[in-house]
Amino acid sequence: MEEKKGKVLVIDDNEDILFALNLLLKPVVEDIRVTTLPEQIDKFYDLLQPDVVLLDMNFRRDAISGEEGYEWLEHILHRDSQAVVILMTAYADADKAVRALKSGATDFITKPWDNSKLLATLFAGIELSRERHKNRLLEQRMEVAASPFGATAAPTIIGESPVMRRVLQTVAQVAPTDANVLILGENGTGKDVIARQLCSLSRRAAKPFVSIDLGSVPEQLFESELFGYEKGAFTDARKAKAGRMETASGGTLFLDEIGNLPLPLQAKLLAALERREISRLGSTTVTPIDVRLICATNADIHMEVSEGRFREDLFYRINTIEITIPPLRERGEDIILLAEHFLNVYAHKYNKVVTTLNRDARQRLLRHTWPGNVRELMHAVERAVLLAKGTALCAQDFVLQESARRTSPIPTLNLERLEQEAIERAMQIAGGNVTRAAELLGITRFALYRKLNK
Repeated sequence: MEEKKGKVLVIDDNEDILFALNLLLKPVVEDIRVTTLPEQIDKFYDLLQPDVVLLDMNFRRDAISGEEGYEWLEHILHRDSQAVVILMTAYADADKAVRALKSGATDFITKPWDNSKLLATLFAGIELSRERHKNRLLEQRMEVAASPFGATAAPTIIGESPVMRRVLQTVAQVAPTDANVLILGENGTGKDVIARQLCSLSRRAAKPFVSIDLGSVPEQLFESELFGYEKGAFTDARKAKAGRMETASGGTLFLDEIGNLPLPLQAKLLAALERREISRLGSTTVTPIDVRLICATNADIHMEVSEGRFREDLFYRINTIEITIPPLRERGEDIILLAEHFLNVYAHKYNKVVTTLNRDARQRLLRHTWPGNVRELMHAVERAVLLAKGTALCAQDFVLQESARRTSPIPTLNLERLEQEAIERAMQIAGGNVTRAAELLGITRFALYRKLNK
């Protein structure tokens, strides 16, 4: 027995016609809904999300002109410009068929019909509908990639320090699985780079990588960005749009700054992840989704959970694997490797003859605390290359904003300072592993997170 295919909505005021079509199509299509009232098109369209609409041309006003059919065709195409509509009439002629096709109908069927021809026309319409749906998703994915919230290709990860080697080893182990990953780290450490690396090494590498920075999305747009919306769902919803979760289906969804998600949206995200389905705003239908979820935050999310600002059940759902990216100040010679990489990139970009860092420049970069991490280093090197006068960058070429801790004229030989130094030392010994550092300090991991945040 062949697999059932497609969902069909039939509108005809003749109940015998509806009975015959229901009998013919029910064994071969996934779902079929019938109605004698064209006024119920919107209700059934939302309920079914049909691949094909079979629409009669004559209803109550007259028996043969077909004008009502053209009006309802226009109504359907107004709400869904990609709809596949096949018109039906017992009063067919060439002029009607031409007008139907020019008005946006996909095909034209005369009554009484030949069953085999009707089925062939119907299945061709279902295939066309599926193809249009794929093309629509592709266009929306291209819009996502080009948008401020979108994604770009995975950059190269540069790092040979012990702490980064451990991070990359974890990435290599986790990437081939579909496990949800939570990436922690300060601003500018490259959490998005790790997310893209996880995707590029996964079985979903050829599928969409969709990114959304929840820290840059206004709170009132969170839900429409994540779940999408139907036309008319709100004032500016002039056409239906898939949300990021639907667009990412089959691939990877990266939610950056997950800690910014409000509690009501946390509950909706959790429900979508557990049920593996979403509903667009303004729609009563559900859409299955299949995403590999990667989240990131610079917040102390463990404290957020303990203080009730982040749902514990969602936290455990998103962090099957937790990866902490070390700050740049703990990565030693990686600073020089990254600086040389950025030097080459920007020398090529700006057509400069700068080729190296001299010894003083290297020492200055290694002494700096890099509160802005890799992002700060990248911008510092770009500026230095732009203003450089020779072939080598020197210490004076770098304008660095020293942290208050390094520039304070008064030594801070107090308990708070000693505690800070002890934590930094423990983190270095533990290679950035917070759990191990907490054991060395004799405190709990949550206590250490609170102190690190402070």
